[in-house]
Amino acid sequence: MKATKPLDCFVTVNGLRLHYLDWGNDAAPPLLLLHGGMQTAHTWDFFAASASDCYHVVALDQRGHGDSDWSPEASYGRDAYLADVAAFTEALGWRRFALIGLSMGGRNALCFSATHPERVKALVACDVGPEVRPEGVEAIRRFALMPDELDTFEAFVERAHQFNPRRSLESLRGSLSHSLKRLPNGKWTWKYDRVFRDPVRRPQLTTGERASLWTYVEKIACPTLVVIGASSDVMSPETGEKMLAVLPAGSELVVVPHAGHVVHGDNPEGFERAVTPFLERWVLAG
Repeated sequence: MKATKPLDCFVTVNGLRLHYLDWGNDAAPPLLLLHGGMQTAHTWDFFAASASDCYHVVALDQRGHGDSDWSPEASYGRDAYLADVAAFTEALGWRRFALIGLSMGGRNALCFSATHPERVKALVACDVGPEVRPEGVEAIRRFALMPDELDTFEAFVERAHQFNPRRSLESLRGSLSHSLKRLPNGKWTWKYDRVFRDPVRRPQLTTGERASLWTYVEKIACPTLVVIGASSDVMSPETGEKMLAVLPAGSELVVVPHAGHVVHGDNPEGFERAVTPFLERWVLAG
């Protein structure tokens, strides 16, 4: 049965205890959601609650994020994330499923779909691609490297609102309630691994590594929906069109209005309108 609220669940794969949210509805087609960097599984709460009417929705806290374990070796490369998705879905007993990912999670989703074509029925890649706008990537980098301990929860809310004024304060409070933790000294900080906000050790894609994503995109075999925020400073519609030219038949590109990089957070209704018909066509009817 579908759950009215997600269940907090844990599973140990590849030596790490990973946390995930499960909205139930076991008889429905499975749908896995992967969040972006510095986010948590709860970033998908609005969309997941709606989609769980028709799908068995699960959102994963990827390694180093949310309530999942941090990697002791700071192993946050592509291969580690893909191995987690493979082992995690196998632990759930999911042989074939639909996959949605944003940004870092979208990159992992693209690569997993390319390397495990027999397992992904349909893919939604949200504001992610082999080519990015450097100004958007730099803005995210600067945000990540800001002081990571603040005196109050509201100070983080205000900082996040300055970074992304499209989101309401109420929406940001809801998201940050799952992304922050209180320290013994009374201050607040992020839950995600400190290595992501270390200017020296922070994992980053080189230009060559990002360009190599084209080889993964070209190998994807399932219908793919590329979703871009109309005001995104990370992805451009031109890159989306280039992706569409090498993706398989049935793939589509949708630009969601009133949304930046975090499309589903900036315009939840617009994201749902973009994604729902695609999933109905390739997952429910397929």
